[in-house]
Amino acid sequence: MSGLADRPPDAVVGRPAVHESAALHVTGAAMYTDDLAARAHGVLTAWPVASTSAHALVSLDVEPAYEVPGVVRVLTADDVPGINDAGVKHDEPLFPSEAMFHGHALAWVLGETTDAARRGAAAVQVSYEQLPSLITVREAIAAGSFQGASPTIERGDTVAALAGAAHVFAGEIEIGGQEHFSLETHAAFAVREPDGRYFVECSTQHPSETQEIVAHVLGIPSSEVAVECLRMGGGFGGKEMQPHGFAAIAALGAKLTGRPVRLRLTRTQDITMTGKRHPFLLEWRAGFDADGMLQALDTTLTSDGGWSLDLSEPVLGRALAHVDNAYWIPNVRAHGRIAKTNKPSNTAFRGFGGPQGVFVIEEVLGRAASALGIPPHELRARNFYRPGHTTPYGQPVKDAERLPRIWTQLGDGCAFDERLDEITRFNAAHPDRKRGLAMTPVKFGISFTFTSFNQAGALVIVYKDGSVLITHGGTEMGQGLHTKMMQVAATALGVPLEAVRLAPTRTDKVPNTSATAASSSADLNGGAIKAACEEIRGRLAAVAGRMLGVDERDVRFSGGVVTGLDAAGPSLAFAEVVGTAYLQRVQLFAAGYYRTEGLHWDAQRNQGSPFKYYAYGAAAAEVEIDGFTGAHRMRRVDIVHDVGDSLSPLLDVGQIEGGYVQGVGWLTMEELRWDTGDGPTRGRLQTPSASTYKLPSFSELPGDFHVRLFDDAREDGAVYGSKAVGEPPFLLAFSAREALRHAIGSFGPPGHVVELASPATPEAVFWAIEAAREAASGSVDAGGPAHGAAGAAHDASQPAGTAVPVAE
Repeated sequence: MSGLADRPPDAVVGRPAVHESAALHVTGAAMYTDDLAARAHGVLTAWPVASTSAHALVSLDVEPAYEVPGVVRVLTADDVPGINDAGVKHDEPLFPSEAMFHGHALAWVLGETTDAARRGAAAVQVSYEQLPSLITVREAIAAGSFQGASPTIERGDTVAALAGAAHVFAGEIEIGGQEHFSLETHAAFAVREPDGRYFVECSTQHPSETQEIVAHVLGIPSSEVAVECLRMGGGFGGKEMQPHGFAAIAALGAKLTGRPVRLRLTRTQDITMTGKRHPFLLEWRAGFDADGMLQALDTTLTSDGGWSLDLSEPVLGRALAHVDNAYWIPNVRAHGRIAKTNKPSNTAFRGFGGPQGVFVIEEVLGRAASALGIPPHELRARNFYRPGHTTPYGQPVKDAERLPRIWTQLGDGCAFDERLDEITRFNAAHPDRKRGLAMTPVKFGISFTFTSFNQAGALVIVYKDGSVLITHGGTEMGQGLHTKMMQVAATALGVPLEAVRLAPTRTDKVPNTSATAASSSADLNGGAIKAACEEIRGRLAAVAGRMLGVDERDVRFSGGVVTGLDAAGPSLAFAEVVGTAYLQRVQLFAAGYYRTEGLHWDAQRNQGSPFKYYAYGAAAAEVEIDGFTGAHRMRRVDIVHDVGDSLSPLLDVGQIEGGYVQGVGWLTMEELRWDTGDGPTRGRLQTPSASTYKLPSFSELPGDFHVRLFDDAREDGAVYGSKAVGEPPFLLAFSAREALRHAIGSFGPPGHVVELASPATPEAVFWAIEAAREAASGSVDAGGPAHGAAGAAHDASQPAGTAVPVAE
């Protein structure tokens, strides 16, 4: 068996390949969960009875629903034969007696049609006994409302380092959440088979966990439930934990009625009922020496978990592990806690807390650069990790030398210094329009921080005609995982890509799968597929060796042709070898398994090596802003990103572009607003659709967008030398935020520290511009609604009482 990273010279991996479902996507022929449900005979539709209170004890009268024509059944807690809970933490009642957020599903109505189910749900009478509600993080902190673990990652003596630092800055900022807005909303479809087992088609990133939740709600073993995910119309983390309850509702309906049940949320239901990226309140103090080198960081991260834990604990853990981003900080104390609020339970989102953690240090450096009088890109490069450094949690920073190489390659390739000079001249000549340019790096850890999830299985079948069918535990949500896995199988077996087909992900084909998340799915499932293929290839080599009259160790498989070491000698078609192997009763299928080695984590001390490797990258962004409105546009983006030896470069470039734009959306325009008043609509989401929630579109794309994959980037610890690419590029979007900071600062005096709310909407940018203008005019207070949460900061090199405004 070859090494994990070995790549044959004629490998199918590494070639640009079209997404395996591209033609289906663009023609509309691709089938999704609800498409399959619509074809079922006698299918019922489920509709929620949603709470109109953010927090209340509730009682239901469901009888009026049965008076609605077409209503078949109303599902309530009394109908659950197993455990009335949709979460792995057992803190998410599937049918609650206490409404915990506005839009909380209290019961579900099954109807012959969607309209019948909807009208039946509206007929259910709900009585509310109102309870106090907490909507914001600050309200939860004031009330002492927290949930889950409250971990701390610590290294060195932060107190002493801050006391001895030449410059000390402090601040706080609230950062918003983000709606996943997948093209396909949450959907599930369940059928009770004639033998009593259940088949569930679900738009889920974690079929095995969906299987477990369905089984424990129904009170049956997991072996009696098969969950399939044909494909998803997007996930981004939102379908890692939250599909389970919807699947359980469909399965419960199928059990009680004996008929197929479909559940598909409308767009408004999807936005109001399901969780988002966690908003955070970040508080920090940072110390620098006289040369601008980071000496210490003391930070507290408070996340808004919503009403239940969901994935808030691991999200917070990854956030804490990424407060350093790409920078060496000798003394660190990073403390985290999870607020419990009366909002939907927040959940995984691309980056899984990493972006919120990185926000801390990028905000520190972005603000401190002006106060220190050091160009931001120089301050960042000065503090990069170097070989031999370790993270605050004790993991050596492998391949740290890549960071300065990527930084230099990006800066030279985009003519950063020359453009910076041009922008300075432009800004001097345009009093009401300013441009900004910034570079930011990323160092992102790859692996599940929950070590047990770092395993995967696969089933590879070779048929007598030489065609290949693979099944693995990962799910396809448009990211191209299936395409990469087909390329891995074709490379490992030495057959053309067109000889490989892929079967839908199913829990009765590959069991105990991990979620398609943590950017690890190509690593894990690719390793399992490669192992299975190499087992089959070893058996075929023995057969081919006898047919060719050569030692089996000298048999080579390439492009569907089997030869000895001398490629010019006798050859056999792959299908011929397979046919002969079958006649000789040689096994032509194999189950592959892979586990990531070298991982360990001490959860008590928050120390260890939770990541297999780090993915590196850097981006440079140029923006232009209108001084009258705060409107801004992306002029140009350049990216150099480390994906190792790419499995599929066309797909990887697409992931980098998409991740970056999604990150820009979070940081500059996507704003979730909640009713925080004391009226009856308190806790209601005020941005429940695309008309009120601003999403990136073509108009927000940069005019020039250049992505380059970092050269000579082989990763020996991963399949065919590749690296994960799903999440790390998202964090490169900080370059856009920092470019806005640069442009805004040009309205103010030299050294002005820009305070910028998040997301940096045109309104937020406008008020930051006003603050810069008033600083230039000598005014102390800029005013404006974006400045309601100002903190304090000081520079230890200044006389006592001198303030350096680097807090928000």
